[in-house]
Amino acid sequence: MVNRTLQRVPEKLKDFSDKNTLKFINRASHGDWIFWMGAGRAALKQQAIGAGFTLFRATGAHRLASRITRGLGAILMFHHVRPWAGPSFAPNRLLEITPDYLAEVIETLKREGFDIVSLDEGLARLQSGGSANPFAVLTFDDGYRDNLLHALPVLKHYRAPFTLYVTTGFAEGTARLWWLELEQAVRGLPHIELALGGTNYIFDCRTAQEKADSFNRLYWLLRVQPEEEMLQSIHYLAQKADIDGQAITRSLCMNWDEILEIAADPLCAIGVHTLTHSMLAHRRIDFARHELFESRRIIEAKTGKPAPHLAWPVGDPASAGPREFALARELGFASAVTTRPGMLFPAHAGHLTALPRLSVNGNWQDVRYLEVLLTGAPFALWNRGRRVNVA
Repeated sequence: MVNRTLQRVPEKLKDFSDKNTLKFINRASHGDWIFWMGAGRAALKQQAIGAGFTLFRATGAHRLASRITRGLGAILMFHHVRPWAGPSFAPNRLLEITPDYLAEVIETLKREGFDIVSLDEGLARLQSGGSANPFAVLTFDDGYRDNLLHALPVLKHYRAPFTLYVTTGFAEGTARLWWLELEQAVRGLPHIELALGGTNYIFDCRTAQEKADSFNRLYWLLRVQPEEEMLQSIHYLAQKADIDGQAITRSLCMNWDEILEIAADPLCAIGVHTLTHSMLAHRRIDFARHELFESRRIIEAKTGKPAPHLAWPVGDPASAGPREFALARELGFASAVTTRPGMLFPAHAGHLTALPRLSVNGNWQDVRYLEVLLTGAPFALWNRGRRVNVA
C-alpha cells in the first residue's frame, strides 16, 4: 500500500492551481480525483455562498431579480432544532439550528409575504400555477427527538403546518446516523489511519482545526466508496473510538411512541424517508424498491394514515437521480423532495418526485441571509439559470 499523508494538501483545498496539489492529484487514482472534486466543490461552495451573500446585500440585486427568480415558492428543509451546545469541532453544524432561529425563519417568511402551507396545499398551488402570494412548505428530515421537544412548540405557536420525514430504522434504533458516527470518531481519535481502495490514508486529528480538516477529507473520500464499504469503514473508526452507533441513533431519534405523539398534532404530516437512510442511487433497483415500499408500508401501518410523500436520503445528484425519480412515480408517491437547491416553478409540476428545497443551514443563521435566499437569486446563479434540475 502507498502511504499518503493528507495534511500535505493546502488547507481547506483553497487553491486547485497550487502546484503541490496538482502533483498530488496527478498521482491519485480516479476515486481520489472524485474525492478532490467533491471536497473542493464543498469548500468552494461555502466561499461562494459567503461572497454571494455579501454581494447581494451590498447591491440589492436579489430584490431586483426576485420577480424572475423567486418562482411560486419554496420547500424549506430542516434537520435538528435545539439549543446550541457550542463545541469547537462541529462539522455537522449545517444540519442544526436553534429554536429561536426557527421562530425567526417563520417570522421572516411572513414578513416577506410567503404563505406557510402544508405540503399538500403547496403541491396543489404548484400544479395550479401558483397563487397571489408565494408559498413556503416546512419540512424536517430524519425524525430527531428535538423536533418534538424544541421545534413543535415553535410551530404550534405560529400555527405553521409541517411535514416530518421519518426513517423507520431510526425510529426502531437500528439504522445508523453514519455522519454523526464519523464526527464522534474524529472527535475522539488523535490519529487516524484508514485503508480505502488499496491506499492507506493518514490523518492527524489533535487540534479542532485538524479534526475539521480531517472530517471534510474523510467525508468525501468515504462518499465515493460503495455504500457498504463506506459504512464498514465508518464502523471500523467508531469501534476504534469506542463509539456505539446504535446508541447514537437511540439517543437522538424519536421512537414510534414519540412519532405518534407528534403525528397526532393536526399541523403535522408524516412522510417517508426510507428504511435505512440509504443513498439509493448507489444500490440495485430491487433494493431501492424495497426501501421505498416497505418504509411506506410501516409508516402507514403505525400511523393509520396515508404517507404519499417522500424525501430522498442525502438527496444530492449522487444519491438520487432519474432512475429513483421514476421509481417513486411507479410506486405511486405524490411527491419526493431532494436536497438540490432551488425554488419551485410551474415546470416542477411535471417533476413532482424530484423537487428542490431551500436548506436552512445552521452555518448561516442570520435572517439577512435567509431574505436573500427567499428571492431565489442565489439559486439562479448556482443552477446557471436552470429552473428545473432533474438530470
